[in-house]
Amino acid sequence: MMRLPHPAATGLRLGQACELAARAPRSLPVNRSLTPALTLPLTLRPAALHHPSRSPSAHAAPFWPATARSFTTSRPCSRRTAEPPSKSRFGKANPMYHPPRLDPDAVGDAVDRIIATLKASSPIPSEEATLTALRAIAQFEVRKPSPPTAASRRPRRDADELLGLDGAPEKPGSPSHAQKGAAAQLDDVIDVLTDAAYTIITEPAVVITGPVLKEYIELQARLGCPESLPQILDLYKTKPKPQLVSGVVDYVERNPHKTSSAVDPALADMALNAAIETKDIESALGIVEYTYATRAHAHAKVLKSALVPTLAVVGTPPAIYVGASELSKYQHALEPGVATAVAFTGIMCYVGFTATIGLVAHLTANDHMKRITWAEGTPLRHRWLYEDERAALDKIACSFGFAEASQFGEEDSSEFRWLREYALLRSMILDSVSLMPGMN
Repeated sequence: MMRLPHPAATGLRLGQACELAARAPRSLPVNRSLTPALTLPLTLRPAALHHPSRSPSAHAAPFWPATARSFTTSRPCSRRTAEPPSKSRFGKANPMYHPPRLDPDAVGDAVDRIIATLKASSPIPSEEATLTALRAIAQFEVRKPSPPTAASRRPRRDADELLGLDGAPEKPGSPSHAQKGAAAQLDDVIDVLTDAAYTIITEPAVVITGPVLKEYIELQARLGCPESLPQILDLYKTKPKPQLVSGVVDYVERNPHKTSSAVDPALADMALNAAIETKDIESALGIVEYTYATRAHAHAKVLKSALVPTLAVVGTPPAIYVGASELSKYQHALEPGVATAVAFTGIMCYVGFTATIGLVAHLTANDHMKRITWAEGTPLRHRWLYEDERAALDKIACSFGFAEASQFGEEDSSEFRWLREYALLRSMILDSVSLMPGMN
């Protein structure tokens, strides 16, 4: 027979459990100090526009009226980890997490006020004001969804194909119809934000500096719209510089081939990655054309990488001559002048021969090249100056082509035909047969 627990013992255990639960430390929420970092002229209702709470930005400075609505924001274009999917009451993760929707008209009104405030702030907006305007646009947390993979698509059944169910019109209240409407609304919001950022950075009085260019690239990369990046990269080195003369804004032409007009390689690589992520090979080639293939980039590379080696080469003969003259003092078979000349000639021949062999071996090495290689007969000087361009084209070819090395050279799309023609114009070869595995 099963014995029942004694009532007194049960009450004692229950009391002990309640006492332990009362003594256990409770998990307190993290106290995050939030200070208002940006003031936006938004007078929208919460139902019309949703603004997620974010951490403060250290670089944003307010320049909007004091009557505007203020809230906290963080650096908008920083990479954030994907939010975990929402969970049901039973602990199972839902298959899809839908962010709150934004009204395109409300977003358009907000960005119009941002642009108008920027233009009214000063005849020539400062770099801080331009960065604040771009970050205000970037605070809208929207991202272009990635295209569905083959595994996530619904398999097409033979019965549906025979009955014509795949092409049947969708009902207005069906889930797929609602998803398409939400996707169209998201595209409208992305177009509004992209056009607003483009309007700000192409304003004649706005100076495109390095931080401004970085903020714009990060914004367009997050929105998934790299189509305007080649033009903006070209404007970075060709846009006239505004100057305020006697209360009138005057524009001074710039030299696009100066070292200061070269785009930072880190920013160029960031823009190239944005184009590759969206599978836009035209924008990728345009980014390479206006960054790595420019004369300004070559001049900057010479100053940064070739200045010290050049000084070493120029200073080597005088150093060798001083050493040869000192060596001539330790012999008595020849005259000092003849001994100095013999020692100087021998040392110069040894150093010159060894340095030449090492330089040729370094510049002709192709182990790091995967698909884009230099054509035979290309000068070593040209190879060194435009090695970054070749590496960028190699990255594009590996990103848009087949992944398996056995299928290299079998791409027959129009995109790869453009890539092959561009490589040939730049003294490069895509998938050189002589360098393929088993052909050398």
